[in-house]
Amino acid sequence: MKASSVTDLLFDQLSFRSDRQNVISSNIANINTPGYKTQDLVFEHELKKVDDSKDLKMFTTNSKHLSGTIDTPKVNQPNLIQVKGLEEQNDGNNVNLDTQMSEMSKNKVLFDALQSSIKKDSRWFRSVIESSQKN
Repeated sequence: MKASSVTDLLFDQLSFRSDRQNVISSNIANINTPGYKTQDLVFEHELKKVDDSKDLKMFTTNSKHLSGTIDTPKVNQPNLIQVKGLEEQNDGNNVNLDTQMSEMSKNKVLFDALQSSIKKDSRWFRSVIESSQKN
């Protein structure tokens, strides 16, 4: 049983942040590999495509229901891309350590925020269950 309707989204994003951390770590590990090109894991690009196609539609299944149910296609598949337009070194490598460390820090902040949200979501769910047991 999941704590709320947001739980799946939070766990998907947590998984994405973990995968992105691995990609950034791989970039840093290959900083001295000749010809290595910086890679990135993008998710927002996929959301933008769905938003542009207007596939996110609001609908109700019954006239007595409140509006607001979202029919969302499965868009949580991030893509591994090669970052273009970066300055290359003489050996063809285009990894910039400062940029990668900055991206790693931003990713960690988002990862920590997602973990905190999941903990709060589950605490709220637990309190609802405990309250219902007292009655």
